[in-house]
Amino acid sequence: MEYNFLGLSDVKVSRICLGTMTFGQQNSLNDAFGQLDLAEDMGVNFIDTAEMYPVPAYPDTQGRTEAYVGEWLYSRKNRHKFVLATKITGPGLHVKHVADNMVFSERRFEEAIHNSLLRLKTDYIDLYQIHWPERKTNCFGKLGFSVDTQDEWSDNINEVVEILQKFKNEGKIRHWGISNETPWGTMRYMQESKKFSDFQFLSIQNPYNLVNRTFEIGLAEMAYRENFGLLAYSPLAFGLLSGKFHEGRSKPSDRLHQFKNMARYNSPVTFEVVRKYLDIANQNGISLAKMSLAYLLTKSFVSSVIIGATDNIQLKENIESIHVKLSDEILNEIELVHKDFSNPAP
Repeated sequence: MEYNFLGLSDVKVSRICLGTMTFGQQNSLNDAFGQLDLAEDMGVNFIDTAEMYPVPAYPDTQGRTEAYVGEWLYSRKNRHKFVLATKITGPGLHVKHVADNMVFSERRFEEAIHNSLLRLKTDYIDLYQIHWPERKTNCFGKLGFSVDTQDEWSDNINEVVEILQKFKNEGKIRHWGISNETPWGTMRYMQESKKFSDFQFLSIQNPYNLVNRTFEIGLAEMAYRENFGLLAYSPLAFGLLSGKFHEGRSKPSDRLHQFKNMARYNSPVTFEVVRKYLDIANQNGISLAKMSLAYLLTKSFVSSVIIGATDNIQLKENIESIHVKLSDEILNEIELVHKDFSNPAP
């Protein structure tokens, strides 16, 4: 395994992070234990979860993912070995069951952090993240910014940072990050965090994969110059970049089959672009999954790639991508496809 320091901190994380949003929905407690055991054996020391998980978000399963992770950490007595990341849920009708009031207030953070600590069976969270913006803005594939005159949100990012500082002082969180953010939101968090020299945010967790490289349009330079790291989620585009949907290896239990409402990676155009990447992988004797993950690992602004899997065979292959080094020829072929078909699944 390879490791990176997260931002300018002394927090050392594996370049592969275990994402857990399938725990409690597609994966049972035994499945989760098996994945966590394998990840630890292969050198992964970074686990990412969220209070709203598993996904899709349902009232009867909410919080189950954190509970599974907490059960594993408690049973293995290895909490000290891991960098544990979780997230506070942003507002939205699909997650109104998570809390009575989703506004980012001190009370909301207190409740969210308290419940996450209980489920995770720990006294502290290493990296606490804001899952998505409180304001209405472009995230989760939304393009074409438009002003919403009915949006009553005010710029309270300074208050959010001060609230996070309070919980850091109490020892409940050690570091913090943002997620699904835009350049403007990132800029504001940078401005406010610089008021606290020992508490600047370390990371941004946004989607990044071969069919969605929109992070490079503005945020990549910010990450590089301001020294915060990208935690790349959906690196295999919901499994589409594994090649299994093109090669007839998919199963009814796969996410793109199960959850038709998650259409981000379901378009015919995206399917055909992935076929071009699959051809490159096949011509070079490498699996598409490994090629897709290895490509992300070539980027200096990527601190860690968050992988998720529904079984240990997938998980092992994904973690093994850390050992794949792509030739200049392969990288050039990838860039030619991207030039002609940029970001079909933003």
